Amino acid sequence: MHSPENALDCCIERELVSRAQPVIDALRVAGLSVATAESCTGGLIAAILSHAQNASECLHGGFVAYTKANKAKVLGVDRDLLEMRGAVNVEVARQMAQGALERSPASVAVSVTGVLGPDADEDGNPAGLVYFAVCREGAPTVVSRREFGEMQPDGVRRVAVLHALELLYNSATVTSAIL
Repeated sequence: MHSPENALDCCIERELVSRAQPVIDALRVAGLSVATAESCTGGLIAAILSHAQNASECLHGGFVAYTKANKAKVLGVDRDLLEMRGAVNVEVARQMAQGALERSPASVAVSVTGVLGPDADEDGNPAGLVYFAVCREGAPTVVSRREFGEMQPDGVRRVAVLHALELLYNSATVTSAIL
């Protein structure tokens, strides 16, 4: 039988949770709240954030939109864009983050869409290609493209979560003078 102290070891890596705590702390200090819009990470960003102390004060939750159809229906991503350019590109990441912000009470939203692998996706995007966006009320949307290369799908998922946490932290610590 597992003790409560070991429960975290069973489902979520401690290092990921330790990286979430500064994000939650920064969001709280800035008076911000967050929602996630996740595809290839499958809700892991929201799950990681939920493990941080005081997460309930600023985490509203997340949208898991794995398919093109769900990205369009749940987050309002343009169907024509998805058909013409696929689900893994900068504009889809931007629209996912904007959709999460519009559909939640959060003041910041982070999105991630990419290809875990091990093979390319149906649109020919290579494994390890991931796009991110952070949308914050009153600020320009920040987008990011990362090519994580050939690694196991869980490795891509892990580094994508870490990068998303970094982007959220940066968004939360931007001074109001820049906004």
